[in-house]
Amino acid sequence: MTALVLDGGLATRLESLGADLSDELWSARLLLEEPEVIRRAHADYFAAGADVATTAGYQATIPGFVRRGLDAGEAERLIRRSVELAAQARDEAGRGLVAASVGPYGAYLANGAEYTGDYDLDEDGLFAWHLPRWEILASTGADLLACETIPSYAEARALARLLRHTPGVKAWVSFSCRDGERLNDGTPIGRAAALFGGSAQVVAVGVNCTPPRHIPSLISRLSGGAPVVVYPNSGETWDAGHRRWLGLADPVEFGQAAKEWRQAGASMIGGCCRTTPEHIRQIRAHLS
Repeated sequence: MTALVLDGGLATRLESLGADLSDELWSARLLLEEPEVIRRAHADYFAAGADVATTAGYQATIPGFVRRGLDAGEAERLIRRSVELAAQARDEAGRGLVAASVGPYGAYLANGAEYTGDYDLDEDGLFAWHLPRWEILASTGADLLACETIPSYAEARALARLLRHTPGVKAWVSFSCRDGERLNDGTPIGRAAALFGGSAQVVAVGVNCTPPRHIPSLISRLSGGAPVVVYPNSGETWDAGHRRWLGLADPVEFGQAAKEWRQAGASMIGGCCRTTPEHIRQIRAHLS
């Protein structure tokens, strides 16, 4: 089976196009102020060979927009716009899928909690918090929902309940992980993935926003269940002494690693933070 190529870091591309993302709404602010640059970023990833556009909805939530001064109706309109912009780029490309991003609760907190899973809500609270946006996205006509950067077992349980609440929805679920075996809250990834085992609604389970060096080990812990999706970040860390980023910043190296991830069992592959259209072009080249 041919692997599906996902897009790369949307915020990374937006910044390269001149967008200022120094805001707690991050890329979601552009839904209000510069929607055209979002459509262009999606188009650039399709042109690079991506099969899927993941929307700019990661940090787009009703509470987040209301905190900014919008009313709930305006917030809903912007959440829907995130899907419309990706669909426009898809239609212009003449191919592809739209995955509506469902960012974690930690993205709304804007304090880095998606990298720790340190939340102030339990499973019931997370279910209630996600529900309004989830129902909006489920009605947009997006091909599927991308539940991404999920750092905690409680949030995974809440998402599993949301899927059961909307039986017509398809989704992938991808976790953010601290190492080669555990979510950021310390839960073994196999335990979290098991929540979605056997569900006809789940098209893939996997990992994103995690360093590439952990991906082979994580794939091995997911094999045998649902199809595996991986879209790691570039794995870069800042070397202050030499004033440079260290990691798989080189798109060719990232593409070579993607081929190894495919051989290990991943069937949906892309990039997350600090990956670019050139990374996706190299993934496409190496997987082809």
